[in-house]
Amino acid sequence: MNEKRVITTDDLYRMHWVSDPAVSPENGATAYILKSVNDKQDGYTTQIRLIKEDGSVDVPFAAGEQDGAPQWSPDGSQLAFLRKKDEARQVWLLPAHGGEAQAVTGLKHGVSAFKWSPDGSSLLLKAEAPDETDEIADAKSKDELKRPEEKIVDRIHYKADGAGLLKGRRTHLFLFDIAEKSSVQVTSGAFDIGSFGWSPGGTQIAYTAELPTEEFADADLRPTNDLYVTDRKGGTARQLTDGKISIGYVSFTPDGKHILMLADDLSCGYATLTRIYLIPAEGGEYRALYTDLDIQIGHRCVSDMRAGAGTPPVYSPDQQSVYIEVTQNGRVEIARFALDGSDFEVMAGGDREIYQFALAPDGSLIFAAADPLQPGDLFRMELPGGTETRLTDCNSELWSELKLSKPEEFQFTTGDGWPMQGWIIKPIGFEDRSKVPAVLEIHGGPQVMYGHTFMHEFQLLAAAGFAVIYTNPRGGHGYGQTHVNTVRGDYGGRDYQDLMETVDYVLERFPFVDGSRLGVTGGSYGGFMTNWIVGHTDRFQAAVTQRSISNWLSFYGVSDIGYHFTEDQIWGNAWDDFEKLWKHSPIAYVKNVNTPLLILHGEQDMRCPIEQGEQLFVALKRLGKKTQLIRFPGADHNLSRSGNPYLRTRRLSHIVRWFEENIER
Repeated sequence: MNEKRVITTDDLYRMHWVSDPAVSPENGATAYILKSVNDKQDGYTTQIRLIKEDGSVDVPFAAGEQDGAPQWSPDGSQLAFLRKKDEARQVWLLPAHGGEAQAVTGLKHGVSAFKWSPDGSSLLLKAEAPDETDEIADAKSKDELKRPEEKIVDRIHYKADGAGLLKGRRTHLFLFDIAEKSSVQVTSGAFDIGSFGWSPGGTQIAYTAELPTEEFADADLRPTNDLYVTDRKGGTARQLTDGKISIGYVSFTPDGKHILMLADDLSCGYATLTRIYLIPAEGGEYRALYTDLDIQIGHRCVSDMRAGAGTPPVYSPDQQSVYIEVTQNGRVEIARFALDGSDFEVMAGGDREIYQFALAPDGSLIFAAADPLQPGDLFRMELPGGTETRLTDCNSELWSELKLSKPEEFQFTTGDGWPMQGWIIKPIGFEDRSKVPAVLEIHGGPQVMYGHTFMHEFQLLAAAGFAVIYTNPRGGHGYGQTHVNTVRGDYGGRDYQDLMETVDYVLERFPFVDGSRLGVTGGSYGGFMTNWIVGHTDRFQAAVTQRSISNWLSFYGVSDIGYHFTEDQIWGNAWDDFEKLWKHSPIAYVKNVNTPLLILHGEQDMRCPIEQGEQLFVALKRLGKKTQLIRFPGADHNLSRSGNPYLRTRRLSHIVRWFEENIER
């Protein structure tokens, strides 16, 4: 048997990721997505596979290499999914018992999401609606001169990370009749559809949208949205809410009497905990359930294995409860909530990240879960009772070769009496009497959470001989409303103190960590905090800032979310609150930076645009500080999680290199 080795950056090319479990109502078989790096190492293949209820047979189910979003028809006879056709994603259908997949939709701009009607006769599609810009584009395409064209911008929301400059078309709902192979547009107007769903009888459709109000003539400036109900073929929609809550998800309850909403009242801005709301389907007052639970509903755990996760609420077979993921104390769990507000219970938990799930016909749970030593597989849990079976082991070959270091959890109390959870990963080959360097990792958001999940970056640092320290300072989810709200208006305040006290505690609790050989890194908010740290202390020998914020004044005008995020998080804007925004800007303290700082940034990042990294780099160079800027072409804010695989490996290599070069060994 070969001796195991440490993990490398190039092991990313051999990793596989499972997602999107969809359980057949006919026989309990699960369709799921297996994602892998393609042979050219410049992208990914996503294949639909089918696994039997007991996990005994696991085979490819569709022949495509870019398939996603599998959904069974209500009777289990067909599987619908999205596949790219002629540069646009369309819905394809595949018979459950064999045959060839066929494209059934042909919308001009493709389909972004869909849902089966309760009787299986139709599909409700979410897609960009054609408009006058299409006629203009068609006319221009016939222009033999191919002149460059100016871009006229009217909306404040005109770009988005990962999408680039928006075309101006609106996203609406379309009803596709499977037998007739035709579609009709259900909604129209100068708004975009958010969440949507069918009534149990299939006669009505609920959806969310942001329309102008008396207070917000420009709907793009609204911090909230509203719930609407319309007939399945369109017509006049009824507005059910009053613009006072921000709604992320809607669905009719199984009896059709109410509509369930996952929403928040913005009482703590974007740091407000999500709640379950119910509103009568015919209209009336809405009410929040479980307001005494100080936990975040939904998935909020970060990993460098995936860019997004989470499953919409799923109703129990008896229709009296709903299953929803919850984020708390470093875990993402599946909880059952009684719809009458009487009972809450965690059904599947443990020290792991359950990032997606489905309910089988027999009431058992099928879920995708990761833990600190594996990036994700499918599991089956019997309910009640909790007997659990692992269904897949998609990385078994690669993992059989690797040495990994298991994180050790710790907890302590900060100077102001607040409980703090964190983890430390020892270097591979650690010996008890040795002193080792360490790297402090800081998550983004800040309204997310580090947890019991796999991080390639952390394991690479451990393989290179570094201990890795990570925690959830105030500002992150997982520890209640006060914890997540504390950072607002205080960036670089209590959050910075939490991180420094975490390092102090680690040095006292784990004496093998050498306090004179420390590094620090983080991305997005973690990049902001890295920039802040090196401007306020010299205790770190090296730092790597990733996709960061350095200047709140310029961030306000260049980020796709800057105009509302800055006002919510820093409590100010660039013209009325210049001094406040400058006070919280790391670049204001650039003269104090003595720590060698590596700046990593994607050139197409529109969440934290590259000018944030550029101006910090130029300032440091102008002042004669040790720094380096690395630009990743074509990369957006999600480079580390779902970007070009080759650039992902280069990014990881540069992080390790910088710490090896600048921290004494």
